[in-house]
Amino acid sequence: MTNAEIQKLEPSEVAQLIVEVASENLASDIVMLDLRGIASFTDYFIVMSADSSRLIQALETEISRTMKESKLNIHRREGSAVTGWILMDCSDVIVHIFAPEEREFFGLERLWARAPQVVRIL
Repeated sequence: MTNAEIQKLEPSEVAQLIVEVASENLASDIVMLDLRGIASFTDYFIVMSADSSRLIQALETEISRTMKESKLNIHRREGSAVTGWILMDCSDVIVHIFAPEEREFFGLERLWARAPQVVRIL
């Protein structure tokens, strides 16, 4: 990708890039929710599961690396692999990496049930 192409990425393209990285790196049950018109703080949520703290950390590392290589910013990061949940705030795209139990507990898909699912990869 050239710098001109990177600077032109729309939020949907950034979200799709993150979905691809997650899928290639063994995330499971990946969902991209379209929050435009529902939430004012972001355009997309990407929610994924990882079966171990090691995989949660690996997913965060690969997403961070891809964002950096693409000259895209992660503005804020919360959680840890040990707690079973990581949030990465990429402004127009917010990434949630969950262990299965934490994903069930937080229930983001239930909370944002009105948001259309753009992508779902089981």
